[in-house]
Amino acid sequence: MSARKRPGGVSPLWQIRTAIDPRHYWVLALCGLVAPLLGWSLASSLDGVDKVFLPGPADVLTRMWTWASEDGLPADVAISTWRVVAGWALSAAIALPLGLFIGSYRSVQALLEPLTDFIRYMPAVAFIPLVMLWVGIEEGSKIAIIFIGTFFQMVLMVAEDVRRVPLAQIEAAQTMGASRGEILERVIVPSAKPALLDTLRVTMGWAWTYLVVAELVAANSGLGYAVLKAQRFLQTDKIFAGILLIGLIGLVIDQGFRLAHRKAFPYLAGRH
Repeated sequence: MSARKRPGGVSPLWQIRTAIDPRHYWVLALCGLVAPLLGWSLASSLDGVDKVFLPGPADVLTRMWTWASEDGLPADVAISTWRVVAGWALSAAIALPLGLFIGSYRSVQALLEPLTDFIRYMPAVAFIPLVMLWVGIEEGSKIAIIFIGTFFQMVLMVAEDVRRVPLAQIEAAQTMGASRGEILERVIVPSAKPALLDTLRVTMGWAWTYLVVAELVAANSGLGYAVLKAQRFLQTDKIFAGILLIGLIGLVIDQGFRLAHRKAFPYLAGRH
């Protein structure tokens, strides 16, 4: 793989924040995915390595097939995806308007940002006993844990996205007689939309990281529950399978967000 050098003798591959040929990008991306897989396969095949501690890729694929054909993998994927998306969507529905006001008004920032900063450092797992007491042990408790894990971070990120809107745009709108509502609706929100979509993408990833924690709460289905159950029976291959499936689902969702970003804001495609 070679890349044509630009003036100055430096390849585009090593230019800071410079676009590269799509073919080079996908070859590098493939190498980044395949290299750890090869290393894993090599390590698991060494003499003295117990399959209980490090199953090989073939073992994990076999377990994944058994899980899919006999143990209800599609249902586990569906319920876990529902829990993550529901918790994340509830967070977004509240965090987007709240973050907009925190980022736009200093008074709201002073009232709510210190409290949000304080709560976001509390581990979501510590809320499990309270969630079980307040919400119960049904689906609402799993969604609540994912909500707690993502909401407070999302609020602060949304507020920061809003604060990055250039003040010159706001002052220009004020000069032309725009009301506060018009400034929010026609200046701040449109200007912050690309960053807000990125924030939603990042926090979706956080929501998936809380899945196993959420399914600690009296679950009897889901990918996280399956991983925890496999731990009790030393089914390491199933643990690997569950982790890889969560990563794969997250990767697909992440690429969906990236595609939506490129379609919605094509003028930023070269910088994203």
